[in-house]
Amino acid sequence: MFDPREIRGLILDMDGVLWLDTQAIGDLPGIFAHIARRGLQVVLATNNATRTIDQYVEKVASFGVQLEPWQVVNSSQAAAGYLQQRYPQGGGVFVVGMPALVETLAQAGFPHRETEVLAVVGSMDRTVSYEKLKTATLLIRAGAHFVATNTDRTFPTPEGLAPGAGALLAALEAASDVTPVVCGKPSPRMYEMAMQRMRLNAGQVLVEGDRAETDIAGAQELGCPCALVLSGVTSPAQAQAWRPAPEWIEADLEAGVRRLGGEEGG
Repeated sequence: MFDPREIRGLILDMDGVLWLDTQAIGDLPGIFAHIARRGLQVVLATNNATRTIDQYVEKVASFGVQLEPWQVVNSSQAAAGYLQQRYPQGGGVFVVGMPALVETLAQAGFPHRETEVLAVVGSMDRTVSYEKLKTATLLIRAGAHFVATNTDRTFPTPEGLAPGAGALLAALEAASDVTPVVCGKPSPRMYEMAMQRMRLNAGQVLVEGDRAETDIAGAQELGCPCALVLSGVTSPAQAQAWRPAPEWIEADLEAGVRRLGGEEGG
């Protein structure tokens, strides 16, 4: 049985939980001040691989919240860690993704190349072209390992849901007939990284996210209590239908944090 008094840390998704693109969801400085008053640790964990960790720290700061780089993990880091385990010697990879992903992988020993690559790494790519998809498909068909940072099909924006990394990966999977290894949520890798950094176990952290099939499924696989928030991609009906049910379904992060503190919840 979930006991909120045992929670010592929070693992928070970003898109759809903290913000919608450039629009904050709620009073973020006030929410994080409330978290600090309760003495809770915080790590942000996002499937979004379009920014580096430093860029995410800067984005959080633009909303008035100060965090350290160790308090942010994303699917780029998860993919880099997976590649390091599989190919400790390093080597070239072909990246369908943004410059931040290319930079993260290169720093881990996997520079972007177009020939003689160990793997194709697929992700969100706002500059994707037919030629890029063609090159990636041919490399996968020639034997390159197919890796995905994440498979989120959509991306929440103030205008509505836009195509996400999963939409591009679906094209590559259809063209190559190969299913990628997914490094982001619901894979447990990012949550394990977050818990290690906080030195907490699964029963001591509450995961809050807006996407059931990634945020919540990943938390449930590890045995972490979780709260599904309705400020992003999930509708109330979809939230109620998810099984196994999350511990809480909340309107937004602020409602979840206040409920965790014993105040009125949603």
